[in-house]
Amino acid sequence: MATGKIYQDLITRKRQGRSGFAVLIDPDKVAPADMPHLAKLCNNAGVDYVLMGGSLVVADNLDACIQRFKAESNIPVILFPGSPAQVTPYADALLYLSLISGRNAELLIGQHVVSAPTVKASGLEVISTGYMVIDGGTPTTVSYMSHAAPIPANKPDIALCTAWAGELQGKHIIYMDAGSGARVPITEEMIHKVSNHIEIPLFIGGGIHTPEKVYANCKAGANIVVVGNAIERDPMLIQELAAATKEAVVTIKQ
Repeated sequence: MATGKIYQDLITRKRQGRSGFAVLIDPDKVAPADMPHLAKLCNNAGVDYVLMGGSLVVADNLDACIQRFKAESNIPVILFPGSPAQVTPYADALLYLSLISGRNAELLIGQHVVSAPTVKASGLEVISTGYMVIDGGTPTTVSYMSHAAPIPANKPDIALCTAWAGELQGKHIIYMDAGSGARVPITEEMIHKVSNHIEIPLFIGGGIHTPEKVYANCKAGANIVVVGNAIERDPMLIQELAAATKEAVVTIKQ
């Protein structure tokens, strides 16, 4: 099991039933010059983590974006890579993604074999991640790139069994994602079913645009709620979305 500082924080959140909020930054959609402003917004909102990466990452901005962000903030930066090429030692940790909801061997293990030497040499805290794509009502980049059908949105039992498989294989976390630009976010029923029956932390992302949805996901059992697209359109949402997470934590404790 991972023993790094970030993973220990995630495990503590799971054990205590606490939720956190993460901002997803795609280096293809922002410039390094945008990082000081984003860092200030994240600092003021009390964001727990920043995820950095995307399905493609065409622009060569990853290193510079992380360095500029970290110059302005102590918030941990976690790589959310779309390929083995998206590994940089400037981050704090790496979600080492295995697409357990698909049947593409390259994304289950093939690309990991290629990236393993780079990952081992990076010095990053590596968090083995069972990545599950859930149908968000529209084709997404990750579905297209992976050549894998997503788990149907109305099949929480399939999601649970897939999450169990990942947990039994030794994954450190489960990440359920409706995908960037999803029309329909993951249901609270599915989140609740998976969260209540696994012992490892659960990340939820895709199609989350409002404080109400963040709050509902936290109440359903999400340990980390991840928002990217909505913040790309309106960075000022960071404050409201992070506040919804904190409100949910207080309510759960009561």
